[in-house]
Amino acid sequence: DLDDPSRMLYSKQEWFKTREEMNEVFADIPEALSNTLEILDKMEFYIPETKETVKAKQRPIVIITSNAEKELPDAFLRRCIFHYIAFPTQEQMEKIIRVHFDKLDEALLAQAMQAFYWLRSIDSIEKKPSTSELVDWLRALQLGGVDPARIAKDIPFAGVLLKKDKDITAMQRRMR
Repeated sequence: DLDDPSRMLYSKQEWFKTREEMNEVFADIPEALSNTLEILDKMEFYIPETKETVKAKQRPIVIITSNAEKELPDAFLRRCIFHYIAFPTQEQMEKIIRVHFDKLDEALLAQAMQAFYWLRSIDSIEKKPSTSELVDWLRALQLGGVDPARIAKDIPFAGVLLKKDKDITAMQRRMR
């Protein structure tokens, strides 16, 4: 929880603070970053539950992921090393999906993947569906007993993939 940046995970001599979807976490970016940077500079943090102060023996390693939807302050970015990871190809995505499902109808997977990457290709969609949304959508399709042939026609449960009304409207316009 970045509202309380003292909640860092540590292992052996290194500290790790992992953050998924930085854009959701940093709702109050200036204060959250300020608190986090202060802790990193001090190389120690306090755990209220155990009343312990943990001190790092070496500089902390911070791993943050972001979908780059919001700009981050320059003071924060100056302290970062960037590594761009391309969005998974369909082949890579299939491997990722199979980790999440013991059994998955092959026709359902094929149709869902085709629809998913088609949606991601629509320029007018602002919030492209992500891997986690694809996993959730496949679960919804399975639980709903959706016939794979239906997916290409009307993209059932589109709200699982697209979170903005205007993105759903953009999809519907393209389907006509």
